[in-house]
Amino acid sequence: MTESLKLTVDKRDGVAVVYTDGYINNQGGEEIAKVAYDLLDEGYRALLLNLAGTKIVNSIGISILIEIIEKMIEVEGKLAFCNLTPTIDKTFHIMGLAQYTSIFEDETEAVTHLTG
Repeated sequence: MTESLKLTVDKRDGVAVVYTDGYINNQGGEEIAKVAYDLLDEGYRALLLNLAGTKIVNSIGISILIEIIEKMIEVEGKLAFCNLTPTIDKTFHIMGLAQYTSIFEDETEAVTHLTG
């Protein structure tokens, strides 16, 4: 699978939403990490990853997402995910990502949680 990942960022008052489009593997995960760390450097402490455009996350991608979660915990930030496929949702629960982040059905609910 060589599908590349495209990212779009929507910076809002207090929360940054990162939209993914494509496969989250080592390269895609690193791209997400760079964007997340840049947003942290800009002062954002609430990040939402909207995975509506992602159908597959491999193990290396998950490990990079775990690194981002660890960084968010370190800076006392909030990280959430929304619009996961049933497979990705199940994988995140099995791998323990759901223990340290929040997972929402849709973006509106997630943003309300992160800004509330």
